[in-house]
Amino acid sequence: MSAVRLNHAVLFVSDLERALDFYVRAFGTEVVAREPRANAAFLRMPGSENHHDLGLFGIGADAPPRRPGTVGLYHLAWQVDTIEDLEQARLTLANLDAFTGESSHGATKSVYGVDPDGNEFEVMWMLPRASWGEMAASATTERLDLADEVRRWGGRRTAGRIVEDA
Repeated sequence: MSAVRLNHAVLFVSDLERALDFYVRAFGTEVVAREPRANAAFLRMPGSENHHDLGLFGIGADAPPRRPGTVGLYHLAWQVDTIEDLEQARLTLANLDAFTGESSHGATKSVYGVDPDGNEFEVMWMLPRASWGEMAASATTERLDLADEVRRWGGRRTAGRIVEDA
């Protein structure tokens, strides 16, 4: 197998419409397809060239939630292009009552949130590769001073974001 990257994620959610509303408001996704027979919808991130980046399958309000700390997916990580985008993500998550924390992982800076079903996710910005140094081989978790990081790294794009021609 020679996979090159994770193309999309798919989540089971209790209420499809509630989850759609959240992901559209939080990430600015667009609904690109629906499959009513499976109570499913597929969303694309702004600027993505994927068919879809996130699939959501509604399984009903009676579905038991996954208990934290049990086997299963821990979280998804959505990458942003600039440290300012990360700052905006923190504000957006706070406004949606979905912000749960933040941290510095050395080569990446992250904020965390949960969707209405408690699915955890990370929104992260990656330092320019040339600045990783010894962080390239470490997995640290430290306090994030986002204001300081914005002053230090402001204006640098690192995600190779695709911008549509106007």
